[in-house]
Amino acid sequence: MSAQPPTPTADSTRPLRQPADALYWTAFAVIFFVTVAADQVTKKIARDSFSPNDPTEILPFFHFTNTWNTGIAFGQFRDNQVIVIALSIIAIAWMLVYFGRSGGRSPLLPVSIGLLAGGAASNLFDRLTQGHVTDFLQISRFPVFNVADMAITAGVILLLITLLNGERQQQT
Repeated sequence: MSAQPPTPTADSTRPLRQPADALYWTAFAVIFFVTVAADQVTKKIARDSFSPNDPTEILPFFHFTNTWNTGIAFGQFRDNQVIVIALSIIAIAWMLVYFGRSGGRSPLLPVSIGLLAGGAASNLFDRLTQGHVTDFLQISRFPVFNVADMAITAGVILLLITLLNGERQQQT
């Protein structure tokens, strides 16, 4: 009689690994490519429609503003493209490995990782092809951002919700 590996219990200290299946990979890929396409199309419209650094008021608190960003969140690593590109590649690679190993744990993981990786890849594409990222959305005094930045933010929020939900389920 062959010995079966022990079944993880709820109080196990190691998180359960559940690789992503074909359906989850498909969902991830669709969300990834839709995110990249939406970001690239809206950036092209912004570049073609708005003069650089000349805000167009849509509402008193909302403007379209074509700006170039050489840094990452809130201007960190500004004008240091080598570091920003390296960090982006490392982050995207980590997301793919994580999703491959644990993407089947929740139906929200393909969505969250797809948004995160798609947003990061689209901004990385801009850095590699233009040397900067086009940002064009501005709300009040908040820094100017783009669709990729919104996808990354939404992806982080969904990932946190998914991970916290998984922790609660393991504790019960």
